[in-house]
Amino acid sequence: MTDTVESDAVLTDGATSPTRTPLSRERVMRAAVDVADAEGIAAVSMRRIGQELGVEAMSLYNHVAGKEAMLDAMVEQVAAELVAAVSALDSPDPAIDWRGALRARALAAREVMLRHRWAPGVLETRTTMNLDVVRYFDGVVAILRAGGFSNDLTHHSLHALGSRVIGFSQELFNPGDAAADTASEDLLVAMAAQVPHLVEMLGEVAHDDPGSTLGWCDDQSEFEFGLDVLLDGLERRRASTVGP
Repeated sequence: MTDTVESDAVLTDGATSPTRTPLSRERVMRAAVDVADAEGIAAVSMRRIGQELGVEAMSLYNHVAGKEAMLDAMVEQVAAELVAAVSALDSPDPAIDWRGALRARALAAREVMLRHRWAPGVLETRTTMNLDVVRYFDGVVAILRAGGFSNDLTHHSLHALGSRVIGFSQELFNPGDAAADTASEDLLVAMAAQVPHLVEMLGEVAHDDPGSTLGWCDDQSEFEFGLDVLLDGLERRRASTVGP
């Protein structure tokens, strides 16, 4: 099969004639992102993306060197969406309200991550630096500096905020898809004698918005709670380092 994809073009007499759309790295990237969004990152392979584009898998190698290069390209799209999302924000002036500006940025990033639920895991595996991701974090640093943070406190703040500043939380543990079913409830009962405090907490606390999650117990309210706790704490630390 050639390195093109057929589509229908309308002729002047109303008939259709097949035309060929050239394959490109961008088309491969977008197809891979679409497959990952719909089916999960495990579904992404050279063969599967070739099927999606209607070409032989070997044709993809003219545009991406292999699966790892394709994953890099997918991260490029997500990173570009991050930059576009925060560029469109009408957020507060960070010199006046740095917390509001940074909070808006993190929540805008989270909307991107919720569209691409596979992205956090892939981001953690990348060894190639993506310029748009670096630009995103440069914007975070700019907000903190404008808000009165020293470079040293800004550095500590980035470590404290971690992945939350880019829209997702890293969970302490993940019991898997069975976390909400009856079997997991039975397991908690069986474990009660060994981990009574954890079982008591999990038995009382329930999340009511599983569709917003990027990980177990990482729903929107928990994400915002953690973000606000961090921002409030950083503000107290910032205030203690500046003069009256």
